[in-house]
Amino acid sequence: MAKFDIIMPKLGESIIEATITRWIKNEGDTVSEDDAIVEIATDKVDSEIPSPVEGTLIKKFYNEGDVVAVGAIIAQIALDGEDTGDSSAAETASAPVQENKAETKVHDLSHEEVVVLATTSDRFYSPLVKSIAKQEGITNAELDKIAGSGKEGRLTKDDLMNYLKNRNTNQVAVAETPKVEAPKPAIPPKMEAPKVISAAGDQIVEMDRMRKMIADHMVMSKQVSPHVTSFIEVDMTNIVMWRNKVKNSFEKREGEKITFTPIFIEAAAKAIKDYPGVNASVDGNKVILRKNINIGMATALPSGNLIVPVIKNADQKNLLGLTKTVNELAGKARINKLSPDDIQEGTFTITNLGSFGSITGTPIINQPQVAILAVGAIQKKPVVIETPAGDTIGIRHMMILSLSYDHRVVDGGMGGLYIKRVAEYLENFDINTLI
Repeated sequence: MAKFDIIMPKLGESIIEATITRWIKNEGDTVSEDDAIVEIATDKVDSEIPSPVEGTLIKKFYNEGDVVAVGAIIAQIALDGEDTGDSSAAETASAPVQENKAETKVHDLSHEEVVVLATTSDRFYSPLVKSIAKQEGITNAELDKIAGSGKEGRLTKDDLMNYLKNRNTNQVAVAETPKVEAPKPAIPPKMEAPKVISAAGDQIVEMDRMRKMIADHMVMSKQVSPHVTSFIEVDMTNIVMWRNKVKNSFEKREGEKITFTPIFIEAAAKAIKDYPGVNASVDGNKVILRKNINIGMATALPSGNLIVPVIKNADQKNLLGLTKTVNELAGKARINKLSPDDIQEGTFTITNLGSFGSITGTPIINQPQVAILAVGAIQKKPVVIETPAGDTIGIRHMMILSLSYDHRVVDGGMGGLYIKRVAEYLENFDINTLI
């Protein structure tokens, strides 16, 4: 019987798994080509997996809520015109591994994944061992005590299955605690959030999935990178006058609005070419200087959450191209139609605090990047203007830029020079620019 396997697709750089949030098709349903079969979610974006073939969905290998590795088979389709009555052979070959003796279901995880349990020991556990332990309710402390027969005492699947068979009768050998020949460095205590007690009349709102992921990502970023923020004030008068001059004709001609965002992205990309050290990532003791300048723009969603679509190769686009790309990505974000590719491979991020009325802020770095630029609200202010005839005071459109950067690899000199260069590009914007 001809069958087609649906696998968890590669969803972008560094993403190795996704969560199945909803099955759109059920077993026995007819599936047309390009029909959405299942909804999935990563820590970046929600998406759908379409079927590349026509047929009948005969098997779902995972349930809603399961976390599945990229490349794993999640469903199977019998092609049109084929008998769907006997799928046992395919299930045996493609379904997640099942151990009959212990009756333990195990997800089919790639052997190339490296997963280390957060235990108090330095012991390594494979993804398969971790999956079995999680499903059987084995605690980290209990796992650390099981004797391993693998190389250097590593715990194998067979070791764990033997332990499960004898778990209730205590017939398993427990690994002896090694003798400590020298004192180990003290491990700093784990930081825990204070316990909070709700009071009468308080409203308790459960975080949605995206908000939980944003929270975890922000905490991780602050723990990974020592943040430093530099500020500079920018005279935006020329840009404001230029936009006021062209916005009506541009909207009439192109059918869309022109905002300040493309101008900010253009200036940021130009300054990155001058100071490429802010367009980087840190890998251990290595600094990866990115060749491409892919600028993410933090975008508010209707739910109140944020997402960061990415303008790829921003330095290679002119102002019209940037405007078109910014408007397209912002529009897709508003209706929740961003694809995984739309939010991948960012190397630098810009966030617009001014859209909420804030004059400035100290943004958190979007890991694994090393810098993020924030633009504040543009406000009219009295400013001292230097002229050949002497200083005068005039009303100018002023804005504050702030740059948060990873002080491990970007020091105050580079951070200050970069943000100063962005300001220079903005202040020297040609009011006669054509778009």
